Amino acid sequence: MISQFKIENTTAEDLEFIYELFDLSVKYQESKGYPTWKNYDKEALIKDVENKNQYKVMVDSQPGIIFSVRYSDKIIWREMDQEDAIYLHRIVVNPVFKGLKLFGEILSWAIDQAKQKRLKSIRMDTWANNPKIIEYYTGFGFRFIENYTTSNSLELPAHNRNLALTLLELTL
Repeated sequence: MISQFKIENTTAEDLEFIYELFDLSVKYQESKGYPTWKNYDKEALIKDVENKNQYKVMVDSQPGIIFSVRYSDKIIWREMDQEDAIYLHRIVVNPVFKGLKLFGEILSWAIDQAKQKRLKSIRMDTWANNPKIIEYYTGFGFRFIENYTTSNSLELPAHNRNLALTLLELTL
């Protein structure tokens, strides 16, 4: 039985577990025939941890889901990025907690962060070729903005280059 959720930054000590979660996520997505990260960028994950941009939702003292945040995302959101949103990235669930809709905990936290910083919206991108995940996020109130294919920019983590995405937004 789940009794408590806590959101905290990931640390360098979490990195091996984070890599394991990414590997498990890739295997799961492949088994379902969904698009998946190819050769995810470990350096980007390390930077997220070092810059305190990555978080974990602790479920009764176990990491249940991890995610990264940004407060600007001009490469993907281009002119739509007016620095008035919080951007959620690289959301990966621990398979032990799959089906518990832990994304709701992330969303509650992101709404609180956005309100504290007087931001207008929460934005995210996901696989354009995975209608099930798009439906999942729209079920939390996100709305479709557009489909967009990323460039091959070196400013993007390797696993986010030339990627067909659906951009989603929740207006506060």
